[in-house]
Amino acid sequence: MLPIHFGLIMAVFLQHGFDIELLTSSERSVTDEGLKHVHNDTCYPALLVIGQFLEAIKSGRYDVNKIAVMISQTGGGCRASNYLFLLKKALKKDYPQIPVLSINFSGLQKEQGFSVSLPMFWMFLHAALYGDILMNCYNRARTYEVNKGDARRMLARWEKRLAHSFTDGSYKRTRHYYRRILDDFAGVPMHKFDKPKVGIVGEIYVKYSPLANNNLEDFLIREGAEPIVPAFIDFCLYCAVNTVNDAAIYGIRSPKTLLFDIAYKFLLKKSYEMTELIKSQGVFEPPHDFEELRAFADTLIHQGVKMGEGWLIPAEMSALCKHGVNNIVVAQPFGCLPNHIVGRGMNRVVRENFPDANIVAVDYDPGATRVNQENRIKLMLSNVK
Repeated sequence: MLPIHFGLIMAVFLQHGFDIELLTSSERSVTDEGLKHVHNDTCYPALLVIGQFLEAIKSGRYDVNKIAVMISQTGGGCRASNYLFLLKKALKKDYPQIPVLSINFSGLQKEQGFSVSLPMFWMFLHAALYGDILMNCYNRARTYEVNKGDARRMLARWEKRLAHSFTDGSYKRTRHYYRRILDDFAGVPMHKFDKPKVGIVGEIYVKYSPLANNNLEDFLIREGAEPIVPAFIDFCLYCAVNTVNDAAIYGIRSPKTLLFDIAYKFLLKKSYEMTELIKSQGVFEPPHDFEELRAFADTLIHQGVKMGEGWLIPAEMSALCKHGVNNIVVAQPFGCLPNHIVGRGMNRVVRENFPDANIVAVDYDPGATRVNQENRIKLMLSNVK
């Protein structure tokens, strides 16, 4: 889903003794394989993820009697909670011996087969934070780089260095690494003129995954725009605060509520640490202030609307417009009901508050043509003010 972030997370697994591989195949065969096992109307992200697993298993690269597959899940109140069971069903007939594991914090699978220790979770958190700052710097550097490939080489260098930091324990020195990353990417020779900024919001998988959104960030750069992608840590904060909100809305408190409240405040503090350093350096676009996002949600919809990406989508659209990024692509799977309501359904309200908002909602689906999707985005770019 997140090539940079997940690469660093793989380094954490390797550090803890896992023999693990991140699947990155993006050929049409992935979609075709998914269509054999997942109904077209079920969910495009589920279709792609399961297609990737089946394509890899059938490739002959692995001994099917000595592997397991692992999937990450949010456990939200939509079809994403069913990915685990759809995957098990797809494997049941031909590969019943392959265990299926789920990484989630919603209790979707009791028989995990392993547990995430506190030190491991601590590393996961830092991998997400480092992934955010690398994604931020890389997108700007490759948009403006004078010498093609400089930004990619800088990213590879830092991915390697940060992966090693999980081995020697230096990953905890976040301020040191943030400054070094910012300075190194700022040192990439870049053109001085400005290009139109285009924000990308939407369903969590389609928003971030190059496989799902047909390499949307690369396409925007080729079209002369700079992609602005919200931080992944914002989605983590969104998940944590929703549990706290539920306790306030429904009057139901539990030890879980207290735990998520502590986690939210801690994550927010770590997010502010990164934002502060990005602002002080002044070259790159700082992530949104998550408390500002919550304030936007209160004026637009309600923080109780949390299905799918819920209030986060209109809040991110408003924050982008507030800070001068009026051009926005809302990337969503076709038929994803929560995202059509809080994405396309909230466009009018966002435009009422920000008349210069230039928003296009793009559906991604195995039956939708890439040309049609890109033409819709080109039309949006032709209206850039």
